[in-house]
Amino acid sequence: MKKIAYIEIDTHPEIAQSFMEIMEGSPSFSVDYYFSKKIRNQIVDHGGSIFLSDSSVIRDQLKEKDYDLIIIGTVHRYFNTFLGITAKYNTAVIVHNMNFIKASKMMLMKSIFKKDNIYRLKLWWKEDLLKSSEVYRKAKHLLVLDEALSSDLFRFLPLFYRKPFNAPDNKALTVVIPGGVSQQRRDYKHVFNTVKNLNIQKEITFVFLGKAKDGELQQLDELSQNVPKNIILKYFSERVSPAVFEGWMQKADVLWCPIQQETAFFSLKETYGTTKMTGNLGDAIKFGKWVVFPENYQSRLDFIVPEQKDIISQFEMLKKTSFDFQKDYSRQAVQLKLQKLLNGLIAV
Repeated sequence: MKKIAYIEIDTHPEIAQSFMEIMEGSPSFSVDYYFSKKIRNQIVDHGGSIFLSDSSVIRDQLKEKDYDLIIIGTVHRYFNTFLGITAKYNTAVIVHNMNFIKASKMMLMKSIFKKDNIYRLKLWWKEDLLKSSEVYRKAKHLLVLDEALSSDLFRFLPLFYRKPFNAPDNKALTVVIPGGVSQQRRDYKHVFNTVKNLNIQKEITFVFLGKAKDGELQQLDELSQNVPKNIILKYFSERVSPAVFEGWMQKADVLWCPIQQETAFFSLKETYGTTKMTGNLGDAIKFGKWVVFPENYQSRLDFIVPEQKDIISQFEMLKKTSFDFQKDYSRQAVQLKLQKLLNGLIAV
């Protein structure tokens, strides 16, 4: 049995969770998970051994065992620590921002003074921010979670599979908008204007499935008081728990994902679908939902559809239309693809 270490001491518990779930019961691989306390608190156990870790101890922990492959879930800080790991071991790094990994030292220096100055200065002084690109260069393998972003350099890491949930049976059309309610990454102005100008008699529930704060929370408060009774808005002013998130995702008839095509990471431009994956892709697969994206979002996946002018009619049509996620995204099919990839990464 081949041994893998999966490290997540930074940002993405949901991806670590997906890896744990798809690897559970694997007959060919044994996985040890190294999580920071923050990440561990957001994880539901699904097999494997979990060890508490952080940037100060992870290298010593890895010395104690002989792993065939080390996977790092996020490299957005602790660059000095991760550079030591990628230089010494057969390491694969999951890439979330493809422009960030090739940023020059000059670009990174300039970005320090554009936003979050104190935090970025800390990364520079204490965590070797200017060596971030070197971490990715030293890694034996670079992985992406969206097959459309894969290439000779970036290998596709298949993690998301259709979970065994029953189809919803909602009296009212239920439209879920997953993700933090912030204008920074999604066009909530467009959503609010669309809801405000609806002139329909049918019942519709819009669920803003993420924490809303500041101006967006205020707008939701105002909007909820001014829509007709047949339109229900549900939203949250606190972080949405995994159980609540999963409950509403199961209940959704369709997902509405008005992502901003252009975003930024570390003040560097990133483009969804081109240099960056949206997590809504994994949400759609896991919960077996049609997902409506902006018209300008390019996708070859049949369950991602471009937004139409009459979006309510589009939602109703999608609610009545089935899509066979089991064909390509059954747990068995995805696990076999993942194991084939892992064997290839270890054999190199």
